[in-house]
Amino acid sequence: MKHSIKKIFKNLTTLWVLVTIVMGIGALNMIGQSISFNKINNLNNQKNIISKLIKLNRSDLEFAQIQFNGKSTEILNEIDKLRELSSYDFIGKYIINNSSEYMSDMDELAKLTMLLNEKASAYYTKNIKNKALKLQELQNAFEKTNTHINTVILKTISYEEIKFHIFEKIYFILFIIIFLTTIWYRKKLNAIYNDILFLFSVNAGKANHKIFSQEVDTILLRMNKKPLISDDYSLFDPVTEVHNLKGLYSSYSERKNLKDEHFTSVTVLEIDNISATDKNFTEEMTQTILKKIAFNISLYEQSTDVIARTGYNQFTIIFSRKKKEQSLKEIDAIRQSISQMQFLDKNKKQIPITISGGFIIKAQGTSLEDAIKQAKIVLQQAINSGKNKISHTSDLIQV
Repeated sequence: MKHSIKKIFKNLTTLWVLVTIVMGIGALNMIGQSISFNKINNLNNQKNIISKLIKLNRSDLEFAQIQFNGKSTEILNEIDKLRELSSYDFIGKYIINNSSEYMSDMDELAKLTMLLNEKASAYYTKNIKNKALKLQELQNAFEKTNTHINTVILKTISYEEIKFHIFEKIYFILFIIIFLTTIWYRKKLNAIYNDILFLFSVNAGKANHKIFSQEVDTILLRMNKKPLISDDYSLFDPVTEVHNLKGLYSSYSERKNLKDEHFTSVTVLEIDNISATDKNFTEEMTQTILKKIAFNISLYEQSTDVIARTGYNQFTIIFSRKKKEQSLKEIDAIRQSISQMQFLDKNKKQIPITISGGFIIKAQGTSLEDAIKQAKIVLQQAINSGKNKISHTSDLIQV
C-alpha cells in the first residue's frame, strides 16, 4: 500500500502542534513553580517580620511605635503581593483548582495579621495596664499567625508536589511519544526523499526501487505515459552511468527551459593522470577511477543540471545556478575532492588523481556546441598553466 505524503505531513504538523501545546503548559508550570518559590519566600519574610514585631524594645516607646507602624504596613503589603502572585498561577487555578482555598487562606492571614497588629499596638503604648496580660495576648496572636503561615507554606509545598507528579507523567509519556514518532517519521521521510531522488536523472534506471508514496507513484505514472529521453540507455555511458555526448545534448534540450532566470555554466573537466595513450593504470582501475569521479560530480547535481562523459578522460558539466560564483565554487569543490583521491598504478605505487577544467558562463543565444568549444579552449589554458586547476574566461583574457 502506498502512503500519502500529504497525510504524513498533516499528521506530523498535528503532532507538533500538540507537542507545542504541551510544552506551553510546561512553560506555565515553570512559571507556577517560580511563583510558588516567591510565595514561600514572601511567607518566610512575614514570619521574620512578625517575630521582630513582638521583640521591639519598650525602653523607647516612640521609636518602638515607629518601628511597629513600619513593620505592620510591611506585613499587609506582603499579603497583597501574595494575592497578586496568585493571579498568575494558571496551573493552580485551572488544574489543581486551589485558587479559592488559597484566597481563603490569604483572608485568614490578613485577619490574623490585623489582630496581631492590634495586640502589638496595645502593648507598645505608654501607661499600659495589665502589661503581662497584653504581652500574653500579643504572644498568642503571634503564635496563631505564625502557625497559619506555616500551614500555608506546607500547602504550597504540597500543591507543588501534586503538580510535579502530574507533569512527571505527562513529560514521560511525551518523551516516549516523541521518541517513537521521531523514529517512525525519520523512516517515512527518508522513504519520501528516496522517492524524490528516484525522479531525478541521477537515479534513472533504478528499476528495483519500490515507490513508497502515492504522489510520487502518480507522477511516475504520468511520466511513463510518454517516452522520456532519460529512458533511452543509448544516451548513457556504460562505464560511469552518466550521460554520453549524445545524451548531453538530448538532456540539455529537455531541460534548457527550466529556471531561465538562472546563470547556465558549461565546464569541461579533463583527468590529468589518464589519457587514451598513457597506460599508467589497468583498464579495470581506469574504469574504477572514472566511476568514482562521475559519482563525485553527481553529488553536486541538481534537477536542472546535466553531467556527461564526453571523452575518454573528459566530463562536461552544465550547471544552472542563481549566481555565477556559485557554479564556479562548486566546480572547484569537485576539483578539490577529486585531488584527494589516490589509486595504485601498474607498479603498485599510489598516484593522486587530479583534474583540470575550463569554466565559462554560457551567454544567451550561444548554442551548447559553441559553449563547449569555448570551455575546451579555456581548459587548454588550465592544462598549459600547470594542471589541477579550474580556469575561466578571465584567465584566458589575461594570457
